Amino acid sequence: MSRNEAQQSVQRARQLRKDSTFPERLLWSRLRGSRLCGLKFRRQHPIDPYIVDFYCQEASLAVELDGDSHNDSAKQDQRRTEFLEGRGLRILRFLNDDVLRDIDSALTAILIACNRDPETGAKK
Repeated sequence: MSRNEAQQSVQRARQLRKDSTFPERLLWSRLRGSRLCGLKFRRQHPIDPYIVDFYCQEASLAVELDGDSHNDSAKQDQRRTEFLEGRGLRILRFLNDDVLRDIDSALTAILIACNRDPETGAKK
């Protein structure tokens, strides 16, 4: 990735942070500031040509929220997932409606993906 492309990616990530959806803001309110058992997450984090919604470096985990705009992009999502997994990341996807309906279940799934005990938050 060239320096110019990297700068554009950072600018795009900044814009996405400003334009975040309500489900993204809701989940971020529970992840930011290491609020989820001390795990540090970044929001709208650039990884080469892609920008993931939430990223935890310690767990090599990208968390993606999919809304209505993702209904017709299964091939693109698959390519993106393969690229990120090829970089050693695990991808956890939620529908926006699932986060809105039951955020605690989403947080439990994130803890499990980060190899943490959902009850205590302790590393397994």
